[in-house]
Amino acid sequence: MGFSIRSPGSAKEPVIEAKATAVLSKSMSSLLPSPPGIGRIIRRFNRAALAGALLSSWVCVAATGGAGTAFGAQSASGTPLYTRTASSAHSTSIKSASPQPPLSQEARLGQLVRSKIALVVDANTSEELVAKDADRVVPIASITKLMTAMVVLDAKLPLEETLKISNEDRDLVMGTTSRLRIGTALSREDMLHLALMASENRAAAALSRYYPGGRPAFIKAMNAKAAALGMARTHFVNPNGLTNENVSTAFDLVKLVRAAAQYQLIREFTTDPRYDVKIGGYVLPFGNSNRLVGLHGWDIDIQKTGFTNEAGRCVVMQLNADGRSLIMIFLDGYGKLTRYADARRVLTQLALAQKK
Repeated sequence: MGFSIRSPGSAKEPVIEAKATAVLSKSMSSLLPSPPGIGRIIRRFNRAALAGALLSSWVCVAATGGAGTAFGAQSASGTPLYTRTASSAHSTSIKSASPQPPLSQEARLGQLVRSKIALVVDANTSEELVAKDADRVVPIASITKLMTAMVVLDAKLPLEETLKISNEDRDLVMGTTSRLRIGTALSREDMLHLALMASENRAAAALSRYYPGGRPAFIKAMNAKAAALGMARTHFVNPNGLTNENVSTAFDLVKLVRAAAQYQLIREFTTDPRYDVKIGGYVLPFGNSNRLVGLHGWDIDIQKTGFTNEAGRCVVMQLNADGRSLIMIFLDGYGKLTRYADARRVLTQLALAQKK
């Protein structure tokens, strides 16, 4: 019985084959019949065959300098008895990952934003600096009140006229409460001030009810104004946003902010940190619903916040930062501070980019 050990392409193949044959011949000589009996002979034969296979592996590794070559023990007829292939780690060429192109500034900023929807644009050039799901139609909650204010002011109704809160101004949809009790009487200007600064829902409702033609005419005027501004994916059904049916997109809200910023009273009222109103014999203080207003380092021209469970926590603003006017839209934030933190993160990164 004979074996040949092959290592393709090796210059030392004859020498190695001769040595291997000598070793195997010595092993085979121990298989000649002897007194222990035929069972012992068979066991020795099996051990010798195993030794031959192991030696085959060792010789071929030595001949090639390591793993990576197919080799095998063959019979005298050349038929392979055992074949071993190189491991995939050696047989498969490893291609390094192609370098990814660097993220654009817009993409990097988008990754920093935690609100589900965001849009930041240069107010002068309309350059989009951040855009995250900005074309999705979503409820906008009290952002609605910017449109409410424009419709009130467009009607040129007397601001000193007294309006009174009634049962018709209560929130019967979401069940929210108000600091303005039924029967509270304030001027139209005060109602507008509280609706914009403190996001007072009953004040916004009263403003729509005192519109010529009543609330239905007011809602119709809101939608007509939206259409005139090119807000094609925006729709209103009430004046304060306490509904899931007042909807818009971040792109449309940029148009809303641009338009509202043209009204001096809206700019003034939305950026007033605090306002006290006299109701009967006492003074009722109100604060701004946007905690960034009046904060050092924030130069805000106009803003409005909003919140319902469906809309999440929202804010829209036009502000000045590093000599640039920006319109910022953040919608459907989860935490109370998410929208404000998003604004800070974006401004920080824009400032760093400007210094490079």
